[in-house]
Amino acid sequence: MSEPAWTSTHPHLPDAGFDGGSMDCGNGLLLEIRRHLNALEAGGLLEIRSTEPSVAGDLPSWSRLTGNMLVSRTGTPNSASYIVCKGAFNSDRRHSGAVRSTVAARLPGPRLAVPSGSLVPLNLPPLAVTGVGSWPRPAWMLHLLAAHLEDRLPPGVFAAAAADATRLAVADQIACGVDLVTDGEQSRDTYAGFVGSRLGACRLIPLEDLAAHVEHPEEFRRELSALDVPPGAHHPVALGRLVRDRELVVPDLRSARASTAIPVKIALPGPYLLARTLWLDCLLERHYKDRETLADDVCTVLRDEITHLLAEGAAIVQLDEPVLTEVVHGAPAARRSFMCGALSERREPAQELAFALDLWRRVTEGLPRDHLALHVCRGNWSADESVALSGPYTPLLETLSQSPFGTLFLEMATPRAGALEDLIGLPSWMRLGIGLVNQKLDQPESVPMLLGRICRAAQLFGPHRILLNPDCGFATFATCPLASREAAMRRMQILTVCAQTVRRELGI
Repeated sequence: MSEPAWTSTHPHLPDAGFDGGSMDCGNGLLLEIRRHLNALEAGGLLEIRSTEPSVAGDLPSWSRLTGNMLVSRTGTPNSASYIVCKGAFNSDRRHSGAVRSTVAARLPGPRLAVPSGSLVPLNLPPLAVTGVGSWPRPAWMLHLLAAHLEDRLPPGVFAAAAADATRLAVADQIACGVDLVTDGEQSRDTYAGFVGSRLGACRLIPLEDLAAHVEHPEEFRRELSALDVPPGAHHPVALGRLVRDRELVVPDLRSARASTAIPVKIALPGPYLLARTLWLDCLLERHYKDRETLADDVCTVLRDEITHLLAEGAAIVQLDEPVLTEVVHGAPAARRSFMCGALSERREPAQELAFALDLWRRVTEGLPRDHLALHVCRGNWSADESVALSGPYTPLLETLSQSPFGTLFLEMATPRAGALEDLIGLPSWMRLGIGLVNQKLDQPESVPMLLGRICRAAQLFGPHRILLNPDCGFATFATCPLASREAAMRRMQILTVCAQTVRRELGI
């Protein structure tokens, strides 16, 4: 079939449309087209606006290859509008109304300004109790989260729901007696991948769609079947330059702070984690030439967000870097334990740790270390302990000791993480968040055991240097939390009771 002629107007109105800007077919545009076509019924018409001349030659062949049809095109290759039909086109089609929806592509806008503000005092008691980050989400929030990821909600609905869910998560933690609350990560589908829906030129792509854009699809699918991938998972993909053109988690901080006078901690994926997650060396189409170039923009994005969070009153901003344990305890030839570890490149451990340390320093330069924290664990997607990584912190101590974080929140409740004594070599100015409850287990830890562990930590490091927390979040992946709300509250209540008991015994 011949290609349609260039005309001044389209003969048919589209059902949906988006602005692809300067993206070309080899750099993300096809992913966007497929995502929008997926939302249409067979025979639906999609308008693609483009300023990239190469699309004029590539789009017709792609349409034929995929069984879709390029119906019409207007303008010029330098400023074009294309209409593609999902599947076969019915020339007798009639369209009586206006375009049903026009969705702007996530092209980067201008870099968001960062406000100035005063730090909130960090007045935490000895043996302060806090969560790590995520809290189980209400069923209605999960429903709205799924609809939000599919662009099915009117403007403002999801933001209002996320604010309500955050207030409920904070109220639960206050009822448990914690000394430092988290926002509960209620608006996130996963602890790291959520950035794909909140950065200009970044998208959350269903993994089933992503498989069509890798060099070895069948190998890719085999890897996914063995990793920390929940059903219906999405993965963030950079379709262009990463720019913080909107707030990432600042709205969640505002909702949490509006709910309590207790200090608020908020977590972000760390720069090393994001560089590993967003750099998919198996992709056929990549915007960045290498991981280092991508990491430059990651550092800028995170630094701006952290600065904004501190200005808005976050007591502690925590960076999550769980994949560090994969670097030192995950054999290169063996099955990886983190999705981002499996899909991205990984060099020798010494090189990776040096890369991570450099990124941390760049992100936090000039920021107050007492208000910065790092979280490290060994995987948090399955209750089966045998599938999680195992190994002490010993290979990480040198890197952690040089890091710019005032607090380390560490997984320590499981024997897989080694012994408390392994941490003695860390700098005395670092506070240590000691994981004391394993959120993966059905039964809570016994009070005598917890009291003994808390007393031992206080003896080794001093009570003023210790915080008490679970090993990880209770719902790292929104749709498959490892604990119910009731179980999470029970764990945190026991932890606060034990902390109060030891404080009384120590007279502090």
